[in-house]
Amino acid sequence: MSRSQYTIDDLLRVMERLRDPEHGCPWDLRQDFASIVPSTLEECYELAHAIEEQDFGHVAEELGDVLFQVIFYSQLGREQQLFEFGEIVDTLVAKLVRRHPHVFANGDIEGVVGGNITEAEVNASWEAIKQQERGERDLHDILADVPVALPALPRAQKLQKRAASVGFDWPDVEPVLEKLEEEIGELRAALREGEAAEIESEMGDVLFSGVNLARHLKLDAETTLRRASSKFEQRFQAMEKIARKNGESLDQLDEAALDALWERAKAARS
Repeated sequence: MSRSQYTIDDLLRVMERLRDPEHGCPWDLRQDFASIVPSTLEECYELAHAIEEQDFGHVAEELGDVLFQVIFYSQLGREQQLFEFGEIVDTLVAKLVRRHPHVFANGDIEGVVGGNITEAEVNASWEAIKQQERGERDLHDILADVPVALPALPRAQKLQKRAASVGFDWPDVEPVLEKLEEEIGELRAALREGEAAEIESEMGDVLFSGVNLARHLKLDAETTLRRASSKFEQRFQAMEKIARKNGESLDQLDEAALDALWERAKAARS
């Protein structure tokens, strides 16, 4: 006889058992909030990779791994009498309903709002509500609560988006391109001077401007760079494969031969 499908309650119980002081798992018992953060980040990136590869069988599995991280934190919160899983769900649902007044009439999950609303109006309402929430938490600065621990690309994008919400932004793509070219010129000047700190500073400005350009092109900087990295990886591996087929090793080839292999790899993948 096949078993019935496990539920969220089963998952909560499994987590409780894993953390049982007497009969639990030694590894799970050693963990705390800080120690499982690296695992949380790793699981999120593995989920992103599965989605990029359109490996949907693994997407479901990776979603489960991400969910387990939430369950783990909720168990730690329960043990320390900080919060429980039910509070996490309640806070999330309340926030989603509050931030979508164009969907949930009068703050009711089943309340229906008549009429149409544009995406631009939704974004403006979203930012206004979030700003109000920051004010209620005594976070009045526009850039307050942008997490320092975010990876650099999404943090830069979030800072720029937050500044743009009050009108501090370029009007269209063209001046952003010009700014990027300006920053590259300043990097060239710093390279001529040879001052390491100035080179780093100007390189940072180039990267920050690149993120700004991606945002204006309505591209996510992190996703765009991940795809570029994946493309490079595939082409480089193709170079290695061609070289091996010819009985060669990349580290034994000169620049011209490597460039020729790169062009062959590009052509094979185009």
